[in-house]
Amino acid sequence: MPWNYTRVEKSILLGVTGQLDLQIVLFVIFLTIYVISLMGNVLIIFISRISPSLHTPMYFFLSNLSFLDIFLTTSVVPKMLTNFLTLKKSVSFEACFTQMVIHMCLGGSECCLLLAMAYDRYVAICSPLHYTTIMQLSLCIKMTSGCWFGSSINALIHTSFALRLSFCGPNVINHFMCEIPSVLELSCTDASLNRNIIFFGTMSLVMGPFFLILITYGYIISSILKISTSVGRKKAFSTCASHIIVVTLFYGTIIFMYMRPGDTHVANQDEMATLFYSVVIPMLNPLIYTLRNKDVKGALLVIIRNIYVPK
Repeated sequence: MPWNYTRVEKSILLGVTGQLDLQIVLFVIFLTIYVISLMGNVLIIFISRISPSLHTPMYFFLSNLSFLDIFLTTSVVPKMLTNFLTLKKSVSFEACFTQMVIHMCLGGSECCLLLAMAYDRYVAICSPLHYTTIMQLSLCIKMTSGCWFGSSINALIHTSFALRLSFCGPNVINHFMCEIPSVLELSCTDASLNRNIIFFGTMSLVMGPFFLILITYGYIISSILKISTSVGRKKAFSTCASHIIVVTLFYGTIIFMYMRPGDTHVANQDEMATLFYSVVIPMLNPLIYTLRNKDVKGALLVIIRNIYVPK
């Protein structure tokens, strides 16, 4: 491993705030968010698995999204909660790079998975008669596997180039986690190549799927407008509404975070963006899909009725 022999062994994460009294409040807030996120996403996976009415491609992708969200927020929150309760906020460079790789892999997978979910809605609305023929389980598995493979390659490329740098000090990361733009600030050598790779990697892994989603929804909206009845148009649009909200929140934050070239990253803005897409959005996704989805609410009511109503 091409570390410089004078490299620092540990780094200090400054965290969200340095005010001790505020850290306790933030600990309670983010612990609550984390618990809600875990419960909501586990519930989505559970319902999608045991409810026969939800054994469709749409809910296959939704349960995979919940799986990603569970581990995305888990890659960030436990360490952040620990740092709220301790004065020693250090992290080894090995652990730092491990968190960085896992976080990039999960975030990239979610970008691609949202594209797969958009394609599923496209087939359902634009080719409803061929939906079951096209969206078979084998295709869904291939699309999901492709998301994992592409994001893993992207994460490994960024990590490999980061490992070529020398980290000999300073060792203070102005962030609450080891995210690659903040880690690159610690490099003793020129990291401009790494920043350019991040920019162009984001263009392919984030902007590529994002533009394809926009094109897909262009066709979807065109098909919806051709529906003769207002009830039919409303029903068709409602099947896409939750996905549109999730795409807007997630991609909007990611684009703001990574699509600024060069040295234009601002620490506080980066922290807020990372908090939003890594912690807040994984909590919101189950709420968005359950509160707006009659199928999920219906399946949940059936489960509750079977548990509490004696036969």
